[in-house]
Amino acid sequence: MTIREFKMPDVGEGLTEAEILKWYVQPGDTVTDGQVVCEVETAKAAVELPIPFDGTVHELVFPEGTTVDVGQVIISVNVGGDAPAAAPAPAAPAPVAAPAPEAEAEAEEPQGRQPVLVGYGVAATSTRRRARKAPAGSAAAPAAVVPEQLNGHGSVTAAAKPLAKPPVRKLAKDLGVDLTVVVPTGPDGIITREDVHRAAAPVTEPAPAVAAPAPTPVQAPVAVTAPVAAGDARETRVPIKGVRKATAAAMVGSAFTAPHVTEFVTFDITRTMKLVEELKADKDLAGLRINPLLIIAKAVLVAVRRNPEINAAWDEAAQEIVLKHYVNLGIAAATPRGLIVPNIKDAHAQTLPELSRSLSELVATAREGKTTPAAMQGGTFTITNVGVFGVDTGTPILNPGESAILAVGAIKLQPWVHKGKVKPRQVTTLALSFDHRLVDGELGSKFLADVAAVLEQPKRLMTWA
Repeated sequence: MTIREFKMPDVGEGLTEAEILKWYVQPGDTVTDGQVVCEVETAKAAVELPIPFDGTVHELVFPEGTTVDVGQVIISVNVGGDAPAAAPAPAAPAPVAAPAPEAEAEAEEPQGRQPVLVGYGVAATSTRRRARKAPAGSAAAPAAVVPEQLNGHGSVTAAAKPLAKPPVRKLAKDLGVDLTVVVPTGPDGIITREDVHRAAAPVTEPAPAVAAPAPTPVQAPVAVTAPVAAGDARETRVPIKGVRKATAAAMVGSAFTAPHVTEFVTFDITRTMKLVEELKADKDLAGLRINPLLIIAKAVLVAVRRNPEINAAWDEAAQEIVLKHYVNLGIAAATPRGLIVPNIKDAHAQTLPELSRSLSELVATAREGKTTPAAMQGGTFTITNVGVFGVDTGTPILNPGESAILAVGAIKLQPWVHKGKVKPRQVTTLALSFDHRLVDGELGSKFLADVAAVLEQPKRLMTWA
C-alpha cells in the first residue's frame, strides 16, 4: 500500500499551531479529495480542514484536544487502494533513490516566519515549494514564473493577480493557501486544483517496501481543557489558548506599543433612531437588517472620507506612515471562543443595503464560530459596540495595526435640552481611542465630531457624502 501524510497547514497566514477540536473520520473510513476530515482552532478562528487526496484513512496521528504545530503530520491515508498487508520477513530494503540535497532544502518550511496575531497583517516572507515530479519517460511541465515585487508595506506581493477559476479560488481559501505564492502549471499560467493541493501539503515520498514499526499512539494531554470544578473546589484553572491567548498577546502588545489617547462625545441621537424606524418600514429595504449600528457604520465611513489621515497604520520597521485609501471596517464580536474582530472588506465602496448584508453575514458567521482567518486580516478601522451590554462607554484598546477604534455606548432616553426646552431625548456617548503617533488631538477631535454630527443630523449622510 502507498501511504500519504497530510500535515497541519498554515490555515492562519503565519500562525504556528492549531488545536484539533473534532475528527470527522476514523481509521478505515474512505475519504475523497476535498472532504472535510477535522475541525481545528487556531489563534484566530475555528477552521475545517479538507483532505487533498482520495483513499482510506490509515491513522489519526493526534487525538482531539491536542495542540499541533504547523507542518506536523496529523493524518495518514492509504492512497494505493490495497488492503494493509502482513509484515514480511526481514529483508534488504528495496533500493530507493535518495532525493537531491537541493530538493530537500526546497521542501523545508520557510525560516524566520513570525506568528501573526489578531488584527495583524501577514509577515513578509518568501516561500519555496518543491515542484511536482514528472512521470518517468515524460517531459516535466514548465513552471510559470510569477514575478514578485515589494509593496508599500515591505512585503512580497505578486505583480499580477493570480489566474484561477472560482472553484480553485474557493479551494485555496478553504485550505488557507495564498494564491500569490502558488506556482501555476495549467495552460497560460492558470492555477489548477493540483497546484493548490501541492502548496497546501507537499507530496511525500512513498514508504519503503520494508514495513516500518507501528508509530507509538499519542496520548491525549492530561491538562484540563475546559472549566472543571469538582465538589466544593475553591478554584478552577482554564488553559489560556486559541483566540483568547492571541487576543491577550495582541492587546498587551498594542497597549504598550501605541500611545493611546481616548476622547468622548455625548450627543442627541434621536433623529438617527427615527431614521432607523423609517428605513425598517421602507419596502425597498425589506428583508434587510436595519439597526443603529448600520447607520453608525455609515457615519464612520463618511467621517473617514472627510478625515482620511485617520485611516492609517504605523510601520515601525520602515519608519513610515501608511495611509490606507480603502476602509476594511472591523466589527468587534464576542464569541464563545473569545473576542474576534472580522472586517468588511472595502466597506467604503458599499451602499447602505450592501453594508447591511455585510454586517448581517459578519455577525451570523461569528456566532456560528465559522469566521475565517482571512476575514480577520487587513482591518483598517474598528467599531466596538459596548452599548449592547448596557454600558455607557469605555476606553477601547486599538486593534493592532490600526490607528483608531470607536466604542459605541448604550442609547438611552434622557432629559436633554432641545430647542431651548428640557425634553426626553435618545442620548448616547461615543469614545474614540487613537494612536497618538499617527493621530494628533486636532485630527482625532475632528473625526469624532464628524461622526457625532452625522448621527445628530443624519441628512448629512447625503450632504457630506
